[in-house]
Amino acid sequence: MSRWDIFFKQIQHDLKLYVYVLAVFCLFRLSFILILNNYLEPATSLADILAALYNGLHISLKSSGIVVLLSFLFGSILVTIFNNSKFEKIRFILGSLYIFLLTVLFHVRIPYYEVFHVAFSPFLFNTFNDDVGALLVTIWHEYHIPLKLLSIFCCWFILSYILKKWLQTKTIRMPHLTSLCAKTCFRTSLILCIAVFMIFTRFGGSLTYANSIHWENAAVSKDNFLNEAILDDVQALYRAYSTYNKFKKATNLNINSEQVHNYGALLAGHTIVTTNVEDYLKREAQGAMIPKPSHIFLIIGESYAEWPLLPEFKDLNIANEVKGIIDKDNAVIVKPFLPAGSGTAIAVNSIVTGLPNLSLYPNYKPESYKGSYATAIGLQMKQLGYKTRFCYAGFGSWQRIKEFTLAQGFDEFFSCSDFKYDAGNAWGSEDKYFLEAITTLCEDNQPSFNVILTSSNHPPYTVDLAKEGFDESIVASGLNDTSDKELINKLGHFWYSDKQLGNFIKSMQQKYPDSLFVITGDHADRFNIIPNPTMFERYAVPFILYGPGINKNMFTNNVAGSHITIAPTLIELIAPKDFVYYTVGESLTRGNSFGFNDTFWITNENIGEFDSSKTEMLSVTHRISAPKPDLTQQKQLVDAMQGLSWWRIMKGNQI
Repeated sequence: MSRWDIFFKQIQHDLKLYVYVLAVFCLFRLSFILILNNYLEPATSLADILAALYNGLHISLKSSGIVVLLSFLFGSILVTIFNNSKFEKIRFILGSLYIFLLTVLFHVRIPYYEVFHVAFSPFLFNTFNDDVGALLVTIWHEYHIPLKLLSIFCCWFILSYILKKWLQTKTIRMPHLTSLCAKTCFRTSLILCIAVFMIFTRFGGSLTYANSIHWENAAVSKDNFLNEAILDDVQALYRAYSTYNKFKKATNLNINSEQVHNYGALLAGHTIVTTNVEDYLKREAQGAMIPKPSHIFLIIGESYAEWPLLPEFKDLNIANEVKGIIDKDNAVIVKPFLPAGSGTAIAVNSIVTGLPNLSLYPNYKPESYKGSYATAIGLQMKQLGYKTRFCYAGFGSWQRIKEFTLAQGFDEFFSCSDFKYDAGNAWGSEDKYFLEAITTLCEDNQPSFNVILTSSNHPPYTVDLAKEGFDESIVASGLNDTSDKELINKLGHFWYSDKQLGNFIKSMQQKYPDSLFVITGDHADRFNIIPNPTMFERYAVPFILYGPGINKNMFTNNVAGSHITIAPTLIELIAPKDFVYYTVGESLTRGNSFGFNDTFWITNENIGEFDSSKTEMLSVTHRISAPKPDLTQQKQLVDAMQGLSWWRIMKGNQI
């Protein structure tokens, strides 16, 4: 058998591998849609699903080509060169390993989507900055890993067995040609076909990049879930990695000193002659609006979203404590309010520093440990005469939170390592014991500012709810399906977190009646009882003020905000007139009407994404219709806030 005969046979085996792997991609995509079909929009039709499968087939041509290229190089070429069939085993080994990877990713993707509503996000690559041990314990406890491993092994074994049999099927012989001209034409055509096939595969069913399908243009469906299904797991991972690299490049933004001065003048409202970034962020307080509290408690509830507070979810009865606080005359809620981002660490970074999220993770940046940022909430509260304290229900080593908060103006750090608790998990103490311990910290009668970060409303959901008094029937009237025990358990943990938060506030208010309580959430995009929530239901967190001097009418009707508006709002509430403070965001007391984070913006009428035309009206403000606002001016201000913050974190205060 000639080398050409061998080569012709081998590329047929490669083609069989290609077809089989492509079929596996399609099988997993269809399974993903079927298993999570409840995430489909109500208006989605069969035609939409078929279109998604078709576009997914195109994009998976590229993903299938990865393993086939390796098979071609290390299987077909080596068999042809050395005329040794032993190298054929490489093809099966490569195919089997690739299928194992796809099987693992498929099993991971389903729970990942249920939590994050995306098929792998760029924050996946920041995992090792988190508490890896606690994450592993959470995954093991929450996702039935032994069963998952068994399922992965069985799927992989079956698919690999079928692949082996498929690769053993017969091939056709190379045409027997006698003339040199015919042989040359056939061989040349064969090589050209291989080259064209590679291009066709590389561009996902096209011969040019302009007409190709890739992760950046694959979202062709009106259904967000189908857009995620179009991407196979390899492409979804590649998208996450590409986006993560874009975030990393934020550390090398090409911002020069002239731009910094222009940004500063825009934020300050006038030209300032200075070489310090923070001079542009200087403000003077208008004068205290409420009696100065003896103690301030800023509570950041783990995954405390705003949607359970909405009237349409009242029958769940999982947020009754906080709703009871909101109903009081000396309490106010700002409904159009966004977290700094999609993670707890992002929220902590933004609230502590007063700077917007830029995916820079200032808790790992050297500049954050040279001294406090002038915008830091701990530093400024200390200047107002408060002893500052950061309390976390977890461990101080998580995300360097102890080092970071102490470096940013907090006098003390308090964690679960500082007290005994009867129940908890790998993330730390249950909220009940954590909040009870905090009640003992203010007994020296020194005015204090306390940031409190809870943890129980977070996987693994290990609280003994029955012991804590949770009755599953209380949420039943708000659910269509009461057989989903896992969902009820998650709702129960929100109920538990809300209950403990309410108990803590009642206890501290009894001991210190003139205290001010501030309630917000770190993020919201993790859990919802409906598969396709509105953007507001999915992303908004509450901002609540409760205490002496607070009233329902203290803010104008058009206010909206985000985590960077917390510090200036608190300062304007209690600081004497002309007190100098520093802020990137604007105080809600001054009518701030625009909240934002790295992805979304919000006003009293609308919520939307910066990088898309998607906008939704807010039903919570009772708007019947509201046109999308012209964001040109707001975007300029956001760019200025982010630009100055980037320079301060990356290059310091000097311009």
